[in-house]
Amino acid sequence: MFFIKPLKQTEKSIQKIGKILFFIYLLAVIYVTLFAWNYGASLGPEGPGGRNYNLTPFRSIYRISVFSKDIMDPIRILIGNIILFIPFGFLLPLAFTFFRTSIMKVTLLAMFTSITIEICQFLFTHRVANIDDVILNTFGAWIGAVVVFVLLFIQRRVIVLFTRKK
Repeated sequence: MFFIKPLKQTEKSIQKIGKILFFIYLLAVIYVTLFAWNYGASLGPEGPGGRNYNLTPFRSIYRISVFSKDIMDPIRILIGNIILFIPFGFLLPLAFTFFRTSIMKVTLLAMFTSITIEICQFLFTHRVANIDDVILNTFGAWIGAVVVFVLLFIQRRVIVLFTRKK
């Protein structure tokens, strides 16, 4: 039972670090998605910077996969969108215990965050608002959530093993 008090202190430390890392991560995502170099700028009917969007699921995923000159475009764009949100799914449950009860809660908040980013890209930047980005971002957050939930499950099992009366 001597493990319990240090575990509570460790838990609080993990939450503090998780909140700091999650906040830094969100700032980085906002910078990358709204302010950084505009890879994939809209070249719509209004010329460079014309508002452009895709509301057809999997259209741009298909086009990028089939019509890219080399393998680097699909990796950079498709895999990049997935990787961008893996930390979201991983850090959110570490930072806020409310999100440790369900992978679905984490995934839904990630989806709404991604939708908000796409709306902001459409309204305020010269980027393409794309439903496929929402799909890929949400999938990335789901991956991150699955990883952290597996790690938390293993942690709970280890604690049970060491705190069991013999």
